[in-house]
Amino acid sequence: MIALLNFSHPLTQEQIAQVESLTRESFFRVEDIFTQFDNQEPFEPQLRELVRQIPLSVEEWQNEAILVNLPAYNFVAALLLAELHGRMGYFPPILRLRPIKGSLPPRYEVAEILNLQEIREEARKKRH
Repeated sequence: MIALLNFSHPLTQEQIAQVESLTRESFFRVEDIFTQFDNQEPFEPQLRELVRQIPLSVEEWQNEAILVNLPAYNFVAALLLAELHGRMGYFPPILRLRPIKGSLPPRYEVAEILNLQEIREEARKKRH
């Protein structure tokens, strides 16, 4: 089973179907996690509270197939990836959404799933 942790706008049924097609998995759970940080407060405690909201057990963090739709705010996304790597032992794959050209109102589709762990491992081969 794939757990899709969504830290962004709610995904549409069409986007979920696109994820199913890309992952070749027809059944997964979507966990929508409300993500709002106060710029006037330190981010680390807010990150801890955000992650506390994720309904996964210690075993699920380490054994469940987890896919992530990151928040758009770059500082929060970077902190979240560091936290998730610590809990999971690897970087999770992430969704990349893109605007659908010419759509009114603006709509988004799932463009691809980026395998961050694979990208990291390839980059390590290029260290000198």
